[in-house]
Amino acid sequence: MFRALVVGASFLLCLPATPALAGHLVDLEVVSRASGSALPMHWSQGRGYVVGTPEERFSVRLTNRSAGRVLVVLSVDGVNAVTGQDAAAGQSGYVLNAHESAEITGWRKNMQEVARFYFTSLADSYAGRTGRPDNVGVIGVAAYREMPVPLVRRYVPAPSTTDPLPSRSRSEDSAMASKSTAGAPARPAQESLPAAPESRLGTGHGELESSVITSTQFRPATSSPEEVVSVWYDSRERLASRGILPRRVPCCQEPQPFPGPFVPDPRG
Repeated sequence: MFRALVVGASFLLCLPATPALAGHLVDLEVVSRASGSALPMHWSQGRGYVVGTPEERFSVRLTNRSAGRVLVVLSVDGVNAVTGQDAAAGQSGYVLNAHESAEITGWRKNMQEVARFYFTSLADSYAGRTGRPDNVGVIGVAAYREMPVPLVRRYVPAPSTTDPLPSRSRSEDSAMASKSTAGAPARPAQESLPAAPESRLGTGHGELESSVITSTQFRPATSSPEEVVSVWYDSRERLASRGILPRRVPCCQEPQPFPGPFVPDPRG
């Protein structure tokens, strides 16, 4: 049983930028908090990359593509965004209802608040500041489908016409109904719980903001995730230096036919 929360990752192939990394179960987008738009995805050697700008706040938008609930375990820079542990697939995460989208805006501090995600230097990143810099620069989710709840059919015999049942008082009927309900299999219920050369980018631990969630029970259908979706990120300059983005070539100044009003003296 997972603890789960409910919200109210040579040859260079250049493809057009797209806003989402689509899986068959879950879609992942990195969203600029300033513009509200998903950052374009750039592809290289089978990986999706987004360009981050230092100090820019961002969120991770997750969309459930299925018709049932899914659990998504979110890793940012190799750290579980809910628990702060070194991320592993079988940890706590968020539950998305059928076809639901949710934006995770920060590191989960409690059931009411998160510390904002923002792009920053490796040294200032949360992973870097907690002594775990090795996996800075990647965001990933491990997704699980929920185990179906079995349908229990109960046999109720028809009343006998030759042997009538003794009459019971209303209080006895109520007591038997309560007993029958108590003996039925219980469904999981939701509970409301109270610089040098430019270094690669990481994700910072920013200011607190409101993000209210509740707790729920979730039984995964499989012991390992059905799908892992990952996106990598870095600054534009570093992605260009790695050949993932084209380098910006400064344009030389074009000669102007009328640069000034008067004739200057020649040099020498």
